[in-house]
Amino acid sequence: MMNLPSLDRITGIIQAPHSREVKLLEICQLLRETCSYYNWVGFYLADQNREELVLGPHVGEPTEHVCIPYGKGICGQVAKSRETLIVQDIEVVENYLACNVNVKAEMVVPILKDGQFVAELDIDSHQKYPFTERDRVYLNGICQLIAGLF
Repeated sequence: MMNLPSLDRITGIIQAPHSREVKLLEICQLLRETCSYYNWVGFYLADQNREELVLGPHVGEPTEHVCIPYGKGICGQVAKSRETLIVQDIEVVENYLACNVNVKAEMVVPILKDGQFVAELDIDSHQKYPFTERDRVYLNGICQLIAGLF
């Protein structure tokens, strides 16, 4: 069983006197370091005018997907649906944007500020079927806290 950082620890990062970008990066680093199957952790920020996601702070292997139109790939689908999406095996998804050959599963959690989509947390795993209900509840809780940064 993984030992995820407490929400109090995440709150501490959020309340620290740093820029939003530094805080988001620290959260990415903390999540990746504490969960063995969180192999890529990053944020995509909403550009409402262009209806696209822009890559924000992240840790893990580089990605060529620095801008993603709403609706495209798992991240783009979440931007439209505003609902958490867990794909336990990316091979069974048609509308998937391959970031890396090692990625086997992905979880994307929307960040809503006053009901408006502002960003999302994207986690890639090198394992198939890694995500549990515990991940969903935990990461949704984190994203509710992070919404205060927007």
